[in-house]
Amino acid sequence: MKKFNKVLLAGLSVLFFIVISSCRKAFAAGGSITGAWEMQKGSLTHVLLFADGYFTHTTFDKINKNFVQTRGGTCQINNGKLTAMIEFDTQQKEQVGQSVTYAASIDSDQLTTDVSGSKDTWKRTDDGKAGLAGNWRITAQMRGDKIEPIHQTGTRKTIKLLTGNRFQWAAINPGTKEFSGTGGGTYTFKDGKYTETIEFFSRDSNRVGASLTFDGKLENGDWHHSGLSSKGDKIYEVWSRK
Repeated sequence: MKKFNKVLLAGLSVLFFIVISSCRKAFAAGGSITGAWEMQKGSLTHVLLFADGYFTHTTFDKINKNFVQTRGGTCQINNGKLTAMIEFDTQQKEQVGQSVTYAASIDSDQLTTDVSGSKDTWKRTDDGKAGLAGNWRITAQMRGDKIEPIHQTGTRKTIKLLTGNRFQWAAINPGTKEFSGTGGGTYTFKDGKYTETIEFFSRDSNRVGASLTFDGKLENGDWHHSGLSSKGDKIYEVWSRK
């Protein structure tokens, strides 16, 4: 009986961990939050991305090509609450390093939450199921004819969050609360070709609407990405899951 109780207790502990662990897991009420969600408020588009226990929330104006704001960080789900540890926030810099909790619930392909400051309903645009879906960090790049590791000091980093068909990159430094830039939109990855269509760009709105195609491959768990940047420069980058 004691052995049975130990086995039962161990099984319940594993189950408990699975239920509360992170944004990759399911809400008890309706399904997984992983993937992309969208909401329209007047002329503004709000997009939420969730992958590998990380989230981003971005607002932009598609028609006027205006970037409004973005923020993101790690997150966990527990009892209908979304708790985030903010790593970057373009509107409230003082939030960086702080823990923020939001109400959240899922019903089929609808997410109800107060992430945007009021109770809103978001529509799922993808379920986060794709070969490239995840939270990536750039770790190496081609210099001359050699791929060399990127040695970043402190907490400075460039991340790229991908869901089923959406992407967003952000250059941030959580330790100093610095934000250097972001861009995002939709992507496709087929037959070794990775194509991005830009929907927002914090540094240069003139690039909104452009589509860029790169050679891409997954090798030993890393994503190798090569081609021409939006400025026309040759690039070869290696991204690793965070």
